[in-house]
Amino acid sequence: MKNILVLCTGNSCRSQIADGYLSAFTKGKANVYSAGVETHGVNPRAIAIMKEDGIDISQNTSNNITEYFGVDFDFVITVCDNAKERCPYFPTKAKKFHYNFPDPAKATGSEEEIMEQFRVVREMVKKYCANFVKEEL
Repeated sequence: MKNILVLCTGNSCRSQIADGYLSAFTKGKANVYSAGVETHGVNPRAIAIMKEDGIDISQNTSNNITEYFGVDFDFVITVCDNAKERCPYFPTKAKKFHYNFPDPAKATGSEEEIMEQFRVVREMVKKYCANFVKEEL
């Protein structure tokens, strides 16, 4: 069983979306964890847009990277530049991946415009996760 860590700044949006898709796409072939260099709570809009796509992340929690120092990860995926730059030394033999997804939590405008930005990022993350699972697992 492979262990995958998805790392973001606050573990509220991008890493939670990736956690949901990786958990769904790996179909039990991997343990998926997500964490942040800070914890901001799971963003309700991230929960809502994932529910639109049939994935329930409403029970996910926002975790700090330090909670997982004892886990032997096979893969670490950073989903924003800030997390990649701020991640403390993490002793691991894990294969590292990075993609800087836009932060939908910074979207502005009407509620519908903000939700549309969340959907755009969701689709980007979904495609990335599908390719990751196809190529790495």
